[in-house]
Amino acid sequence: MAGADGDDSLYPIAVLIDELRNEDVQLRLNSIKKLSTIALALGVERTRTELLPFLTDTIYDEDEVLLALAEQLGNFTMLVGGPEYVHCLLPPLESLATVEETVVRDKAVESLRKISHEHSPVDLEVHFEPLVKRLASGDWFTSRTSACGLFSVCYPRVSSTVKAEIRQHFRTLCSDDTPMVRRAAASKLGEFAKVLELEYVKSDIISLFTALASDEQDSVRLLAVEACVSIATLLPQEDLEALVMPTLRQAAEDKSWRVRYMVADKFSELQKAVGPEITKNDLVPAFQNLLKDCEAEVRAAAANKVKEFCENLPEDSRETIIMSHILPCVKELVSDTNQHVKSALASVIMGLSTILGKDNTIEHLLPLFLAQLKDECPEVRLNIISNLDCVNEVIGIRQLSQSLLPAIVELAEDAKWRVRLAIIEYMPLLAGQLGVEFFDEKLNSLCMAWLVDHGKLCLRYPFGISVGLPCVLMWWYFRMHGFAFQALSEACGQDITTKQMLPVVLKMSNDQVANVRFNVAKSLQKIGPVLDSNALQTEVKPVLEKLATDQDMDVKYFAQEAISVLALA
Repeated sequence: MAGADGDDSLYPIAVLIDELRNEDVQLRLNSIKKLSTIALALGVERTRTELLPFLTDTIYDEDEVLLALAEQLGNFTMLVGGPEYVHCLLPPLESLATVEETVVRDKAVESLRKISHEHSPVDLEVHFEPLVKRLASGDWFTSRTSACGLFSVCYPRVSSTVKAEIRQHFRTLCSDDTPMVRRAAASKLGEFAKVLELEYVKSDIISLFTALASDEQDSVRLLAVEACVSIATLLPQEDLEALVMPTLRQAAEDKSWRVRYMVADKFSELQKAVGPEITKNDLVPAFQNLLKDCEAEVRAAAANKVKEFCENLPEDSRETIIMSHILPCVKELVSDTNQHVKSALASVIMGLSTILGKDNTIEHLLPLFLAQLKDECPEVRLNIISNLDCVNEVIGIRQLSQSLLPAIVELAEDAKWRVRLAIIEYMPLLAGQLGVEFFDEKLNSLCMAWLVDHGKLCLRYPFGISVGLPCVLMWWYFRMHGFAFQALSEACGQDITTKQMLPVVLKMSNDQVANVRFNVAKSLQKIGPVLDSNALQTEVKPVLEKLATDQDMDVKYFAQEAISVLALA
């Protein structure tokens, strides 16, 4: 480039065109990712008059390139001259919103939603809303699905006449011949309902909701369930029973397990949206049915919501409902034939103890906990153990301790290393809950055995000195690394660190393995701040100085770093 004047100002756009026409996809992608730089070089006017038309006319590329373009254009407002000219970005984004690849369309819609807020109300009606109409009435289903995501962002800021047109377009898309379009409409039904006036929620949205919840495609019906949460929160309490509940009851008993699964998955949100009275009369029996569903996926989703559902029950009747209606179902699920169901229940069942109190926990829940601690599935046992803090608050952990021990031992020896790792990570909390005496007596030897585990190993603090110190010292002996020394030395204090930890570390400085020697240097650096100045000068300094002249470069480096950090030079 010879200068900044004349034809040289065409250079960026020329380079872009060349790169965008290159056969190499990566070059084209790189060019798109540099669009903002090119736009800055061109200036706002030439970006509007040359760059954007070029991009609009050449949208026929690989999906990866189109995706990058759709994302870039969402951040282009200032590069075209600010909000006054933001409508110039609509043509290329409109084209991108009609392409076949879903992720590209979704990104284009995301960028359109973003720049819609930068349009003035006038520009929204003059430029943006006509785009939405064109997409909504497009010949290809791709454009119509994209339109569904744009109604809610322009509706609140347009005139009442245009609002009526938008509502009509949305109604049309909800009954589109193509299932993909109805799916897109159903997925945006709740969002659209939130920006509508209440009268239109009742007159338009409810009928659309009912129709979509009865669609022949279960993929449409399950999305209508999701919309139900938003719709229920918008309606006055007195309208819910008549307008929402018949459809929701129907969804909870839908012939497709996927729809029932969605009801179970959204149950806590639905419960909050419809309120306590409808929950007692309608949702309790529906929840019971979901917990007894013939499909394991549905039972697992419902089991996962047991604690949340019980917590959100009206306080005056909570205990009665749980004991009479929910607990019998829970007892059946404890011995369910599907391990995912049992595992889902085990992750939440302990939380019922804080809701039901001490007496009910001992009488009704404790036998269930004990049964799950003996379950053949390791995930079930693990989920119970990892939620012990809930029951510990209510009845203490001693009631479970005799069953806990064999369950912990089995998990510690499980064939899956992730299970062994999970129980090891939980040991500090167990130590705190079981008490030092029980832990030392029953589990200290187990901790030692873990140190030679061939799988993944993770040591967590604080363990308590009686368990932690011998573990770490033995770990060091097995020539692992010393990352735990700093945490442990802070917990132990100066006296124990100097008398018990320091001698072991210093002894290893003569090890034949270089990795062990540089771990000595690293560990001395970590425990140094806890030691008194006398120990630093008389014991630590000579060892570090010796290691600083080691033949191994890494040992030298870490020793010199320790000397510098501890200011021993």
